[in-house]
Amino acid sequence: MRITIDTDRCIGAGQCVLTAPGVFTQDDDGFSELLPGRTDGAGDPMLKEAARACPVQAITVESE
Repeated sequence: MRITIDTDRCIGAGQCVLTAPGVFTQDDDGFSELLPGRTDGAGDPMLKEAARACPVQAITVESE
């Protein structure tokens, strides 16, 4: 899987971090980013739910 975060769209709501803390974190400004080494989110059952939980749909999850 490939995960992308539209940083221009992200508002820092943090729903992704709350839903899938093993994949997402927030930077010093409060915006979402992937944890180091988690660019594919493999094995996290909450990954797609985290993308759906984003209030501005800034997260895209694609199958490769």
